[in-house]
Amino acid sequence: MSEARIRRGGTARLTRTTSARGRGRGRMVKQRSWIDRAIAALPISEATVQRLASWTIVGIALVLAGGIAIMFGLPGMARQGAADLAARAGFEVEKVEVRGVERMDEMPVYNIALGQVDRSMLSLDLPRVREEMLKLGWVKDARISRRLPDTLVVDIVEREPVAVWQNAGRLQLIDVAGVVLQGVSPGAMPDLPLVVGPNANLQTAGLNRLMENAPALKPMLAGATWVGNRRWDLRFQSGETLSLPEGDKDSASALVNFARMDGVNRLLGRGIVKFDMRDPDRFVLRLPQGLAQDKPEAAGDKPAPDGEG
Repeated sequence: MSEARIRRGGTARLTRTTSARGRGRGRMVKQRSWIDRAIAALPISEATVQRLASWTIVGIALVLAGGIAIMFGLPGMARQGAADLAARAGFEVEKVEVRGVERMDEMPVYNIALGQVDRSMLSLDLPRVREEMLKLGWVKDARISRRLPDTLVVDIVEREPVAVWQNAGRLQLIDVAGVVLQGVSPGAMPDLPLVVGPNANLQTAGLNRLMENAPALKPMLAGATWVGNRRWDLRFQSGETLSLPEGDKDSASALVNFARMDGVNRLLGRGIVKFDMRDPDRFVLRLPQGLAQDKPEAAGDKPAPDGEG
């Protein structure tokens, strides 16, 4: 009987232990973390979640590796290596095709295109080449493109010369915006108006607008002097000078009146030296010295308003 009691007690103890362990496992299952609960709530399988986690780790590793490579300049080294390989394979700038040039010297364009340190067709910096082209006076715009294997195509938009600017003893060809295109030799003057004076080049667009008010006189214009940084003296091919007043509106009105009088009375080409319209109340004709004195057509022979002769 004593053995039976020992066996029953042992069994009872084993049973209680087993039950306790079972209850422990139950408590462990019930105490899952919030991460486990969140994963369980996702509408995807656990295997998919594990794959996503693996790819996320791989992506982070690649980003870190890329950052380290950039830190040590490895992408640049790779690009340079590819560029060198392309150059050795014949993909290097050897020819330059220039389009759109009519007046300017093409040599500076060739010098820029072929003077690049890195001439590989793969790594040539086209925006930089274009920027250098735009520094040339004649170049209003430029487009640079590659034509494999070894040709650089340069399309140039030239500036249009509209006048010769004389200042400080120098003659320079300019466009309508006053941009200096190139120097001009006195013995090879183009058939363009001559604008004279400091900052006269910057007034060329205004001069063109002024002459549009008198289309009949525009072909007769030989040159213009920007006087006192405020008004124009126009010189005609027949030798006369017309002094205009200050201001866009007043000078345009005076020029229109002069064109009308010239159309009626043929003022140009009759030996008159100068027409002075600076004073709106007077129209002064200056004849050659010795033939006649100044001949005002309006009463009140007042001196010139700005003291100029």
